[in-house]
Amino acid sequence: MISESSATITDEKPTRSRIALYPWIIVALGAVFYCYEYFLRISPSVMYPSLVRAYHLQAASFGNLSAFYYYAYTPMQFFVGVLMDRYGPRQLLTFAAFACALGAYLFATSHILVVAEIGRFLIGFGSAFAFVGALKLATIWLPPERFGFVSGSILMLGMLGAMAGDISLTVLVQSEGWRMTTFISAGIGIVLVVSIWLTIRDENPDNREQRAAKSTATFKLLFAGLFKAIRNPQMWIIGAIGCFTYLPLSAFAELWGVPFLEQAHHISPDKASIVNGMVFLGWAVGGPLVGFLSDFIQRRRLPILIGSILSAVFIAIVLFVPGLSPVLIGTLFFFFGLFNSVQVLSFALAHEVNDHRIAGTVIALTNMFVMIGGVFFQPLIGMLLDDAWSGHMAHGAKVFTNGNYQMALVILPISLLLSAVLAFFLKETYCKHTSDCKIDEEHDACSKVNSITH
Repeated sequence: MISESSATITDEKPTRSRIALYPWIIVALGAVFYCYEYFLRISPSVMYPSLVRAYHLQAASFGNLSAFYYYAYTPMQFFVGVLMDRYGPRQLLTFAAFACALGAYLFATSHILVVAEIGRFLIGFGSAFAFVGALKLATIWLPPERFGFVSGSILMLGMLGAMAGDISLTVLVQSEGWRMTTFISAGIGIVLVVSIWLTIRDENPDNREQRAAKSTATFKLLFAGLFKAIRNPQMWIIGAIGCFTYLPLSAFAELWGVPFLEQAHHISPDKASIVNGMVFLGWAVGGPLVGFLSDFIQRRRLPILIGSILSAVFIAIVLFVPGLSPVLIGTLFFFFGLFNSVQVLSFALAHEVNDHRIAGTVIALTNMFVMIGGVFFQPLIGMLLDDAWSGHMAHGAKVFTNGNYQMALVILPISLLLSAVLAFFLKETYCKHTSDCKIDEEHDACSKVNSITH
């Protein structure tokens, strides 16, 4: 009898372990897709000379080609969250991964600019579902008190994908060419399509609240929740903070960082990709760390204020202090990314000031605010560089001076300082759903409201 009992206990432990691990596997796969799409997002930055020669581009038109990603990504956020809350992540993420793979294939095989732009547009369209889908999976499968940490960890994987993209893409482009490199990326996307379909599930049998919410999630309810969120003044402040803190990443590190290091600081392409990658490494470390610390101290506003100011200081040093060595620039970039990662808290804040039943919708709305910077400033920086260009060219591409870049990139520290100012107008959520509580304006404290009053 003793041996049978022992055998039963022994058999139950692996089963329980597998059950406990399965939610993390599902969320991790969603995060891997986000990592993949980020890899595709930043790919033009290391292909700058090749793409300029292939399509005879000016700096502005190169910025515009890259921004075709955002032309699809940003407006789709208005719909992605509603679709995610209504239909669940499995089908949508499978379709999204296929769109990314198809876009990468078109970009790789294109010989005219319009086809390349369509490819980037498709990549942006598919990518629009990635981050929202990963966070939606987290709300379904993981404990709500871990949302800050989990959202930071998902961002960490995205940043690691960007860092790997900066380094590995540079090597692949130099050895295989930009077309073959992008074609390989399309193949990776097909593998993800199959993996997502076979692994991800939309419903957690242990999450009754989520299942009840999904069963009542009509388009009428979801759009009503969306417009209610839009009418919430705090959402506009949160969205503006998310946009201003993410602008240095979308407009600089994702596109212009590598050319800036090569041309303004005369760093070789392989070293420039490593140095630029330190921004993403800083984000990768800072994302989960900021989320954990914010959850631990139960504050959102203070980390945003401190992070915005310090990241503005570090990026300003890189832009305006001459004679910096590659090692010092890489160190400054790391700390810039580390403190800039407070941007992740904008998603936690948006989640907390709105009804939990429209989590995907609210996350997507926030993401739309966040990505607006890439839409406008990737091509705008290119236009400013074209206007300031002195006429010098090398290997078929325009060469810009440090002064040119300083004039075009001064918006980066300014945007971060604006984020710090806006932090003073945030109402502290104390890491709790304010849809289930009210803010005491006089004492800035959150107190529960009896559910009967709702």
